[in-house]
Amino acid sequence: MSTNIHNEKDLAGIAEDPSLSADNKADAYMSNVYDVEVGASNFEGDKAKDTIYDVIPEGVNPALVREERVHRGLAQRHIQMIALAGAIGTGLFLGSGKSIKRAGPAGTLIGYGIVGTLVMSVMGCLAELSALAPISGAFVRQSEFFFDPALGFAIGWCTFYGSVVSVPAEWTAVAVIMTYWTDLSPAIWIAICILITFLTNLFFIRIYGEVELICSMLKIALILGLILFGLIYDLGGISGTERIGFRYWKDPGAFGLGYWKTYTPGGRFCGFWLTLINAVYAFSGVETLAIAAAETKNPRRNVPKAAKNVFIRVFLFYMVTLFVVGLVVPYNDKNLLTSTGTAASSPFVIAATRAGVKVLPSIINAVVITSAWSSGNHGMLVGSRSLYALALDNKAPKIFKRVSRYGIPYVAVLFQGSFQLLAFMSLNSGAATVFTWMTNINSSSTLCIWITIGFLSLRVRQAMKAQGIQGSQLPWSAPFQPFISHYTVWGSFIVLITGGFYSFLPGNWDISDFFSNYFSVIFMIVFYFGYKIVKRTKIVPLTECPVGQFIAIADANPEEPPKPAKKGPLRWVAKFWWD
Repeated sequence: MSTNIHNEKDLAGIAEDPSLSADNKADAYMSNVYDVEVGASNFEGDKAKDTIYDVIPEGVNPALVREERVHRGLAQRHIQMIALAGAIGTGLFLGSGKSIKRAGPAGTLIGYGIVGTLVMSVMGCLAELSALAPISGAFVRQSEFFFDPALGFAIGWCTFYGSVVSVPAEWTAVAVIMTYWTDLSPAIWIAICILITFLTNLFFIRIYGEVELICSMLKIALILGLILFGLIYDLGGISGTERIGFRYWKDPGAFGLGYWKTYTPGGRFCGFWLTLINAVYAFSGVETLAIAAAETKNPRRNVPKAAKNVFIRVFLFYMVTLFVVGLVVPYNDKNLLTSTGTAASSPFVIAATRAGVKVLPSIINAVVITSAWSSGNHGMLVGSRSLYALALDNKAPKIFKRVSRYGIPYVAVLFQGSFQLLAFMSLNSGAATVFTWMTNINSSSTLCIWITIGFLSLRVRQAMKAQGIQGSQLPWSAPFQPFISHYTVWGSFIVLITGGFYSFLPGNWDISDFFSNYFSVIFMIVFYFGYKIVKRTKIVPLTECPVGQFIAIADANPEEPPKPAKKGPLRWVAKFWWD
């Protein structure tokens, strides 16, 4: 039997309303009346056929709930750690040295702090959209419902190609790092990464979540350990070293060498702006939170909670870690001025070498391997689910809609995973040059995704205003709306457009650098207008955006309440682990 959220008086009024009769039900699909009748619809057992919902309100567009056959196997701890693992990558462990070299300790903190506020806005928009419409593909399918099917086509394929080139790059990084310990062929480590990734992505989504949880814990343990080591070293707590304090902030100074023209105001500004751009790429991966929403238990409660907690933790980790790095490593250190692509170029390794701690490079390399593998695992999830979402909306071959009995879109996973073989191109030096150039193209796709997320959030708010829906009616309402939507769109747009500024500096022009920085922009324009012209799609009017219908679905399918808080010293652990 279906559950009804209306009382008897409401039912009587609705029964008398001819607009909700069977003859006019087709018109209701394009309407956005909030107060819709909740009744039986295609029931098969306890759930509506081919959906994850127990109740589908009458008058709801079937496209909003069709063929959601994935399983909600991710718990709160999984979704938090997936987002955390996606946002903390090799950029923090190995790439922070470039930022300190160019912008100095103060410039790096300012740059990452600014981008941190942008990420906060992205997370707020993500959480609001995911709580409203926790559907497969997240922003890929939300683009069709809230703006234009052509945008869903463009951003879906943009997200897919970004993961296609990023995953093999991570396996190449693992192979390079393994040379620190062994001379075995890099092909062995690439093959192992591919095999393990297939295994974790083809079976229960819960297995994927547990693996990501372990990788995230290792990252957190390393970060906390490095922070503790840096503070002890800075305060002179290591035998044979003296107290450093803020010595390096005074000499060589709080700001770095700069870029292009070093030690000049213009060069230092360029160095600072590059740090701003690098920070965006370091934080990239937070959008995985939305992709996993359709496979998360109680997404309307857990996704916003995870978004808030993850951002606070990631931001604090980045800021404290970079602050400590700026204390113990001067940016004019000769080792920091070279990049080897391994832990040797990490500022933490440089600090450990100065302090005489020899075991730290091996520890960092080991955790960076898990970080790189975790990032590749993220790419598999994002790419395969984007392809699955495209297939659901007939923007990709129907075969990609096939789902296993475990709720995994296995055909999409297999197709996405086949591109992992591109990692073997790195074994040939000539092909590796082309491959590295191609992987650089992926950088701007993250910003295109962020712009889309902010834009969709803004469209939802505009549709609510046009339809008279209050923010309190949303399953979860982000604070500071619609300001954070505007900030997400314009902040990401500015960084995207200026991302390749160094190509335009005198004597710095390089067509490959220019193309790699702006390929995603060209891709989005061509795919959006190409699909729009061929399919003759139309922009969804604000009065017809299905905000009210998604709210009705949420009201008709209430989530389980959180479990009562446990008492005692293990209260936080219990709440995190079992809720």
